[in-house]
Amino acid sequence: MMTELEKIDQLRERLGLSYREAKEALERAGGDVLEALVQYEESTREGLQKELASWSGKLVERIRSILRQGNVTRIKVKKDGKTVAEIPATVGALGVLGVLASSELAILAGLSTVAALFNRYTLEVERRDGQVEEHPLDVENQVDK
Repeated sequence: MMTELEKIDQLRERLGLSYREAKEALERAGGDVLEALVQYEESTREGLQKELASWSGKLVERIRSILRQGNVTRIKVKKDGKTVAEIPATVGALGVLGVLASSELAILAGLSTVAALFNRYTLEVERRDGQVEEHPLDVENQVDK
């Protein structure tokens, strides 16, 4: 039978927690290491889903803002230079959501951190005059030029 310290050490090793965090996780799970792992996994997934939902909302609002500025023919969402979603200027608010939901962006919830993931994405804005602008997907800094 494992001692409490061995259980805490196992949680620390598997989850990268501090002693206090591991002890609290073990206590919440009634001393069951497997249950502590499951609970931690579920809470991490919920947190990631909330972060992704928040980020997605900010992205949709940023795209709507660019479209409202006018003089835009299309917006492309690109990852490492490859187009993963195209949004024509004629699409409405629900259309933006539909395009994003049907793209690669809809399946990103399984990745480790949203911030680390999205720094690989850019918005490419095509203007009616043929000018193309590229914006990093930094939704915290939503200043469009």
